[in-house]
Amino acid sequence: MPGGDGTGPFGQGPRRGGGRGQGGGFGGGRGGMGPGSFCLCPKCGNKVAHQAGVPCTTLSCPNCGTKMIRK
Repeated sequence: MPGGDGTGPFGQGPRRGGGRGQGGGFGGGRGGMGPGSFCLCPKCGNKVAHQAGVPCTTLSCPNCGTKMIRK
């Protein structure tokens, strides 16, 4: 490809997406919540530090027993 831009000879043809600059890279362009997030009880407001690999929805609030949500 002459221009190295994926358009083919002399800029003809369709340009193929999927590069990192177009949101097609690892994670599909979505940002993760990252470190420092927590699990929150929607009923009593109790906060617990989120543990990597453990979904908040699998945890019960230690105060009232309600399923936690991620915040």
